[in-house]
Amino acid sequence: MPSSAPFYRKFLPRRLAAWLALAFTLLSFLLSVLLVTVIEQRNTQQVKTSIGHGLEELALQTSDKLERGMYERYREVRLIAQRRGVRPESPLERRRETLSQLQDSYGFYSWIGVAGLDGKVQVAAKGVLEGVDVGKRPWFRDALRGKHAGDVHEAVLLAKLLPRQDEPWRFVDVAFPVPDDAGRPQGVLGVHLSWLWARDVERSVIAPIAARRQVEALIVDANGKVLLGPPGWQGSMLSLDSLRAAQARKNGGYLTETWPDGESWLVGYARGRGHADYPGLGWTVLVRQKVDDAYAPVRRLREYGLAAGVLLAALCSLAGVFVARRITRPLDELARSAHRIREGEPVAITPGRGGYEEVEALSGTLSVLVADLVHRRRQLEHLNATLEERVDQRTLELEKALTTVRASQQRIVNIIETAQDAFISVDLDGRITDWNSAAHALLGWSRQEVVGRMLFDVIIAERHRGFAWAALRQFRESGQLDLLGRRVERTLVRRDGAEITAEMTTGLVGTGEGVFFSVFLHDVSERKEIERMKNEFVATVSHELRTPLTAISASLSLLKDGMAGDLPADAQGLVGVACASTERLVRLIGDVLDIQKMEAGQMDYRFEDALVAPVVEGALAAMDSFAAQAGVALRFEAGDGAAGLHASVDRDRLTQVLTNLLSNAIKFSERGSGVLTRLDGGKGLLRIAVIDHGAGIPEAFRGRIFQRFAQADSADSRKKGGTGLGLSICRSIVEEHGGSIWFEAEEGAGTSFFVELPALSRQ
Repeated sequence: MPSSAPFYRKFLPRRLAAWLALAFTLLSFLLSVLLVTVIEQRNTQQVKTSIGHGLEELALQTSDKLERGMYERYREVRLIAQRRGVRPESPLERRRETLSQLQDSYGFYSWIGVAGLDGKVQVAAKGVLEGVDVGKRPWFRDALRGKHAGDVHEAVLLAKLLPRQDEPWRFVDVAFPVPDDAGRPQGVLGVHLSWLWARDVERSVIAPIAARRQVEALIVDANGKVLLGPPGWQGSMLSLDSLRAAQARKNGGYLTETWPDGESWLVGYARGRGHADYPGLGWTVLVRQKVDDAYAPVRRLREYGLAAGVLLAALCSLAGVFVARRITRPLDELARSAHRIREGEPVAITPGRGGYEEVEALSGTLSVLVADLVHRRRQLEHLNATLEERVDQRTLELEKALTTVRASQQRIVNIIETAQDAFISVDLDGRITDWNSAAHALLGWSRQEVVGRMLFDVIIAERHRGFAWAALRQFRESGQLDLLGRRVERTLVRRDGAEITAEMTTGLVGTGEGVFFSVFLHDVSERKEIERMKNEFVATVSHELRTPLTAISASLSLLKDGMAGDLPADAQGLVGVACASTERLVRLIGDVLDIQKMEAGQMDYRFEDALVAPVVEGALAAMDSFAAQAGVALRFEAGDGAAGLHASVDRDRLTQVLTNLLSNAIKFSERGSGVLTRLDGGKGLLRIAVIDHGAGIPEAFRGRIFQRFAQADSADSRKKGGTGLGLSICRSIVEEHGGSIWFEAEEGAGTSFFVELPALSRQ
């Protein structure tokens, strides 16, 4: 019979010694390569970091030298502008001679002159551009506005007056007002600093290193335009990660990126931040080196590491062969003894000469195993004789268990089928697996028609399917589902397309792979219709009551104010009571109408980006007279930066919330006390706090304070009056703004209400 062993088996070792030698060799090779790789990787990373930091340091040095150089020019021009020799009261020739000497002293001053406040150049070094109108030049206008340094630009008026050179004349403008003795500006001293000055800075820092490391430097303005760089790059617009990183970081850094020319570069970057009182122009220095050139030392390090790893692996392999032979010698002797026992020779199993403890233990164990095998063989023969009887017994037990499971399953099916509520079972993929008769009656689909179909495609309205699928995906990813164990109302679609409202209860049933969702549905459409009719009735009655009450309130106010002449004292008191009661009824009806609008989703909100502090101050102003009548002082505080907080709000609704909170705080504050309103912001939120020092909120009432018509039962609370709807309305308005409202209270020590809203970021 031919052997079925794979063909490669003939190339594998047959003896343990050879296997151990092979294992030692492979293990030595792998360990050597791993060790060398780890060391090489660590050193490589250190070398790469060192190279990157070197480019970063060059960028920082160049940037610092540029900023310090500009600071010196900035300071020089400011000092020159303050010299009496350049003021208009000095003789013209003397001023021209002074400016010419200054230009000769500072080699990079291509032009220096003084323009009057009318914009015309009064005097200039060597008379260049005298009489020319520079009033529209940026350096002249900016100097009078307090900006004394301008970015690099090409020559305009001086282009034809200066000697020709290899590249166009470009300047950095520095200008300061020329003050009189009282400090008032008499004119503007302007200096055109030749951009060749930046070339000197580059050569002094980069040139000594460029020849050795093939490094290139670029100077880029705040808009990404190359001011100075290698041939072909000057004037280009760049949009690079290094520029964005330089703008985002205070110090320099480095990174690897691909430039518009398709080359990969290691780039060190640093952004100028000015120096001393020179504010800087936002120049960024980029020092770049091709990645292949930059990481050449890394490649050499890898080559050395590879050679060392191969040599180390060879040495370890030779040592492994020797150790393998030494280990397997006692085992070979033990194997020979076992072979003789198999041939029937009465030979005791011994480890032989030079055996170690493990081989001695193995020989003893083999002897015990032989005796144990004989004993177990006898037991096995006995088990075979009784095996058939035990199999029959286990089969009978399994049949009984299966019958019990089937009976339980049938009871569950009967319970679900006779339930009054609709029942649907759904697997974790959203596919319907069961559907009872109540579901058929409620939704119009039979069980045979829907089993196997996706639940959301059958009973969920199309506009809600996206949210349903998102909730299912969230459960499958995180195992969390808000609907589990809760009774919620959902809009469903019947087979005929009609929408109904049902209360839905969802549970998770089963374990392991048999887990599924159980969904019970109860039709509440009729109840929702009754609630809608009730809401419409309340809204209609409230609206019809408000019109005559408004007229009654206005008439009583006129009587109270003396429209019909002076009333007797007792009549005046009755009119006051009637007027206050009518106003209270108007407020109650207004609150009821607001509640009905919120329930019907018809509350009108007009959101706009607004400063919040003026809205708060407006609410305080609206409550001033009420607070004065109660003898309570209103105070407003704004935290650091809070005065500039913006939010998307409906001004009228937010004012309604604040006046309600202030009204409550004033009503429950003692005469002579105060109410503090504070505005704070942070972490993308703004918080408005209304703090009083009144009687506080009773412990028993705190849990239902935001419920409708909720009022504390104390005599004092009843004496203050109110509808009990205000805080419920406040919470609805705040939540519609995407915020939250809560309170902190200590009985007898006052109450603090907090409104927290999302703040808009301002660029």
